[in-house]
Amino acid sequence: MKGFFNQLLRINLSKRKSTVEPIPESILRTYLGGKGLGSYLLLKENPPHIDPFSPQNRLIFTLGPLADTPFYGSSRYAVFTKSPQTGIYSESYSGGKITLPLSRAGYDAIIIEGKSESPIFLEISDKGVVFHSASALWGKETYEAEETILKRVGGDSGALVIGPAGENLVKFAVIDSERWRSLGRAGIGAVMGSKKLKGIAFHGNKRREISDPSSLKRLSQKFKERVKDNETVHIYKKYGTPMLVSIMNTIGAFPTQYWSKGTLEGWEGISAESLMERCQVSSIACPHCFMACGKISEIKQGRHKGLRIMGPEYETIYAFGGLCMVKSIEEIIYLNDLCDRLGMDTITAGNLVAFAIEASKIKKIKENLQYGDVDGIAEILIKIAHRKGVGKILSEGVRHAAKVWGMEEKAIHVKGLEPAGFDPRVLKGMGLAYATSDRGACHLRATFYKSELSGQIGPDQIKGKAKLFVDYEDKMTLFDALILCRFYRDLITWRDIQEILKSTCNLSLRKKELKAMASGIVNLARTFNQQEGMTKKEDKLPRRFFREVLQGKTIQSTIQSEDLDFMLKEYYQLRGWKSRS
Repeated sequence: MKGFFNQLLRINLSKRKSTVEPIPESILRTYLGGKGLGSYLLLKENPPHIDPFSPQNRLIFTLGPLADTPFYGSSRYAVFTKSPQTGIYSESYSGGKITLPLSRAGYDAIIIEGKSESPIFLEISDKGVVFHSASALWGKETYEAEETILKRVGGDSGALVIGPAGENLVKFAVIDSERWRSLGRAGIGAVMGSKKLKGIAFHGNKRREISDPSSLKRLSQKFKERVKDNETVHIYKKYGTPMLVSIMNTIGAFPTQYWSKGTLEGWEGISAESLMERCQVSSIACPHCFMACGKISEIKQGRHKGLRIMGPEYETIYAFGGLCMVKSIEEIIYLNDLCDRLGMDTITAGNLVAFAIEASKIKKIKENLQYGDVDGIAEILIKIAHRKGVGKILSEGVRHAAKVWGMEEKAIHVKGLEPAGFDPRVLKGMGLAYATSDRGACHLRATFYKSELSGQIGPDQIKGKAKLFVDYEDKMTLFDALILCRFYRDLITWRDIQEILKSTCNLSLRKKELKAMASGIVNLARTFNQQEGMTKKEDKLPRRFFREVLQGKTIQSTIQSEDLDFMLKEYYQLRGWKSRS
């Protein structure tokens, strides 16, 4: 099928062998690439109820038909596995330059199975797979590991690596690339570590054959001309995601002091404006992108003078700035850099540290931890990555720590995954998003906070919310199948998606057919979770969201259990699922 290589690369680490297999065209026509193909393969390949650290747990990389094409926002790839943090479906996406060498290796999907006896890294190209020893890299932080692999492989290669957290099977370890890019919430990096796989390098010269290259090029040019002056583009280019700090604090939905408040006193010190003032900031873009939302930030003064990272993104600022109450943008950058080096997800890391601070306050642990104590927070992060002391308990995730410390009523998570920085007691549609997301409390599957913040639907409006949510979720599911960047969500229309598919894959589909395709992909992930024992009873929110009124600067907010029940009932009906029992 046009738009694809129609090939799957299977790598068995135990046997150190690789094979190339055809992908049936019927599967690509039904599910496309990205999330569609990844979800199909995960459901087909993974035996039910296996341990996420079992050699049988597959690690699956996929691309979409737009990878390495000129359409804007298309430099994306995806990875799928069974999560060690949640025990269910896990997906993650990232962008950057690495998408090009990954695509030019010439495969639509790469399945990694088995387990190596000793540390290795893979070199994957259009010529095949080479197994390299990584014994000398085991224990190295991500920056050094990636640099070493790239030097060894050479050429126009790109590499993915894990850090000490992944090696030590920290259940929220991530995969890193291009020094500062991370993907793999819910512990995909730990799955790599369990397989003794330190990294993967990609290179090649293959290019996917698309249906009508000139048509796609014209479509790209017309699209850019239509949206390049859009306010969304200018805001992302100027501020990036940190712009949300002021918005969320203003409406009282900025999770603070481990989900007990909605506004951080002194939030101005961690805002986008503060970042611009206190750091040397420049914009950076993925290939084929004019939005340039990425920010390279270098600290100008103080004890971290000269420290340079990409970011910090809003979610990192919320996790350490809000939940842990660190009120300095420079110190958040420091903690961000530490997590990047160790290879840990900043959202979960920030949540866990704040949870540990709460445990310290009520004497559940011997450590004396305080909100805003940066050095104390850094020490905990290092202990987590190396599974030392209290870090050993925290490395298993908040659900485990809560059980050990008898704090289950205090812990904030859905299916074992912590929510992002949008409190559902204010943005009630995000409550529906967290409750139903296939990987746990995820904000990205529908990005529904945008509709509530923009006024498309009122945050307190319950009736009809699920209908709009399904439309968002369907569209974002297709974004993940193509794969397209989330930040183009308001710029790329349903009509654009139809024309993209015609130009790349020669598929002529109506909106109704596109939504049916998206629904089919959503159902694949749902089926995987049901296979692992998940039921609709797990589509819920932490009790604290119903019992505790959120204290904001000028408002008090809450969500009622009947609000969520109403939205869930409406959502199940729209999805064609049986009503909640």
